[in-house]
Amino acid sequence: METVQIVLDAELLEAADRVARRRRVNRSALVREALRAYLKVLATAERERRDRRGYENRPADEFDIWDKVAAWPDE
Repeated sequence: METVQIVLDAELLEAADRVARRRRVNRSALVREALRAYLKVLATAERERRDRRGYENRPADEFDIWDKVAAWPDE
């Protein structure tokens, strides 16, 4: 692990300390947990953005795949 220094305003630090006490973890553990959660949110948002862009570029017609199944066979 690496040691880093961050600057927090007093209100944010107090709120973080309250949560850390309730969760029975230290500040570092709380910050690590919060950062992991935030990075996960960002990664999910990026995947959703890429998916949305892909569907906008090539919309999928969900019913196209059923055309062959729903069509009557040639006699």
